Amino acid sequence: MNTPSPSTDIELKGHLIDSLILPKVLSTIMDMDGDFDIIEFRVGRRKSDISYAKLRVYASTEEQLLALVRELHSLGATAPEVEEVVLKQAPADRVAPRGFYSTTNHPTQVRVNGEWVDVEDISMDRVVVVHDGRAMCVPLCDVKKGDMVVVGEQGVRVIPPERPRHRSIFGFMGGAVSSERPTTTLIRQIAEEIVDVKRSGGRIAVVGGPAIVHTGAAPQLAWLIRNGYVDALLAGNALAVHDIECALYGTSLGMDIKTSAPLSHGHRNHLYAINEVMAYGSIRAAVEGGLITRGIMYECIKNDVPYVLAGSIRDDGPLPDVITDSVEAKRATEALVEQCDMVLMLATMLHSIAVGNVLPSYVKTVCVDVNPSTVTKLMDRGTAQAIGLVSDVGVFLPMLVKFLEQLD
Repeated sequence: MNTPSPSTDIELKGHLIDSLILPKVLSTIMDMDGDFDIIEFRVGRRKSDISYAKLRVYASTEEQLLALVRELHSLGATAPEVEEVVLKQAPADRVAPRGFYSTTNHPTQVRVNGEWVDVEDISMDRVVVVHDGRAMCVPLCDVKKGDMVVVGEQGVRVIPPERPRHRSIFGFMGGAVSSERPTTTLIRQIAEEIVDVKRSGGRIAVVGGPAIVHTGAAPQLAWLIRNGYVDALLAGNALAVHDIECALYGTSLGMDIKTSAPLSHGHRNHLYAINEVMAYGSIRAAVEGGLITRGIMYECIKNDVPYVLAGSIRDDGPLPDVITDSVEAKRATEALVEQCDMVLMLATMLHSIAVGNVLPSYVKTVCVDVNPSTVTKLMDRGTAQAIGLVSDVGVFLPMLVKFLEQLD
């Protein structure tokens, strides 16, 4: 007598076809050596209608089925019978109960007391703590003994992002990385998205690397800040150091910005710049004291644009504004991007990945880098909503400013 294969039913709701949710689910089942039957499938007839699918999923073992369902859950699949979320107490500070639910960066809800509750401050690779009817996304380091932590996938609903219903660069190019694309056209479309976000009252953050200064594009980023297109700046010590070096001495890494010629003893200039700011006590004091009169950091101070400079072990100095505690730097970054609707990641792999890890999947994300692997790594680490533009930031920013001036 043949033993029936382990199986379970799942449901999918939303724009299943044009957002490719159903094809991803079916592909995942086959990739994980499972099988399926489509029990019910209702297709929305109009753009505003949602579709519905009910599938029976099979696997060779219970363990394989559990792993398969866990993977499908991250794509938005739910059980037909709605059950309450499972909660267990954290046994100690910074320790979650075994089998805790690890979040994605998609909007998520948990079933508490018969109601679906939105998980607040969603971002990837965290736990969900439920307290007084609220569900909060919490990093492991902030878990406290006695916190009620969500365990397993029962009573958890993930809502994957849907493809925009209107024509948008984020609709047809989401997750794409290629150097064989019309750069000018894409930059114009990015400029149009920026204008749309600002006109609707949205916020835009820039994640920037020192290559912005090295390539001579610092004046263009300063223009964006001065003209209200940037609401937050996220960077490391190097961007600020070389921006201030350029403002004081006209060099970046000792190279003359105008001629690209190395200056005699120019390699000291960034250290001199750090020393000058140290003497004032902060970047703000150096701007208000008249030492720094132009550049990216100057415009941030003059236009009250908040910034977070996160430190690392490779930093010279660092500048007094740099946050050297990595946990505190991460918290400051999260607070700054919390209300952002769009993020531009410019020529910095590590900072782009770090910021991408705290962004919800519905935040419009553009990653610009001369190296295609930067964008690929960003998406491989979970920021799948990012669109990638393989371009020198020294070309991208001047063209972006040109298009924004035309659209203004």
